[in-house]
Amino acid sequence: MHTTIISAHELQGLIQRGSPLLVMDCSFDLMDPLKGRQQFEAAHIPGAIYVHLDEQLSDKHGTTRASGGRHPLPSRERFAERLNALGFSSDMQAVVMDRQGANYCGRLWWMLKWCGHEAVAVLDGGLTAWQEAGGDVESGPAPLPVAGQGFRLGPPLAQTTDTATLAQRLGQPAQTVLDARAAARFRGEVEPLDPVAGHIPGALNRPFASNIGPDGRFKPAGQLRAEFDALLGARDPRTVVHHCGSGVSAIPNLLAMELAGLGRTALYPGSWSEWCNTPGMVCARSQETTPGADNQTR
Repeated sequence: MHTTIISAHELQGLIQRGSPLLVMDCSFDLMDPLKGRQQFEAAHIPGAIYVHLDEQLSDKHGTTRASGGRHPLPSRERFAERLNALGFSSDMQAVVMDRQGANYCGRLWWMLKWCGHEAVAVLDGGLTAWQEAGGDVESGPAPLPVAGQGFRLGPPLAQTTDTATLAQRLGQPAQTVLDARAAARFRGEVEPLDPVAGHIPGALNRPFASNIGPDGRFKPAGQLRAEFDALLGARDPRTVVHHCGSGVSAIPNLLAMELAGLGRTALYPGSWSEWCNTPGMVCARSQETTPGADNQTR
């Protein structure tokens, strides 16, 4: 079972052995929601299906949302229905990938854990790594999936927190907030997506791309461990709550901490887009990426 990342060679081995698996391509672009599907249709791993952030991994119009923000989580029950519609079953190894440094496929990795499915791994290096390993690609739309009833919800294997809980614990040693957005957005210098610029008071900043090396793959575990240790200082890694703009790009940090041997930490799914739209929540701006120099504004 692969539960964090999987190399292209390891995936090729699973395919050659005929192991039950499904490759799910989550390529996406926030500024051009059609681009990910276009990338998939231009070239993808044979047998892969395409999973859309807005259509399958969010619930923007439903009534049973599990979070707020720009990309609200569907309920676990609703997502299980979607997995069955995609032809995924509980006996499969899930392999998720994208072309954006695990930014979007990490969401599916986490959601499967949240629904009780441990056998899910991110294809390290994405399609580039697959092709470098000699993997074939095909073009065109994926065939229509054969819907089934083979996926069953299990107890959550991933932890969440909500706005009220986060606010109640703000500034306490039992909670460390880690923001995955780019540094300029964290500091409040720019905000291209949400109505308020800034960050949650006291948060630390680690842009999600910091986890990826020059080769497009996750950095070695030892390097990730050293970087998180330096960032967290004396803070207990178990207290970390991850967030970003809408609960998507926070996941590479969460996965990287797990790769570094620091455990599976919590996610604030609504993230900044929910926080800054919630009446009474204090927002901060600063020129630093560490707590202490915050100017609190709203």
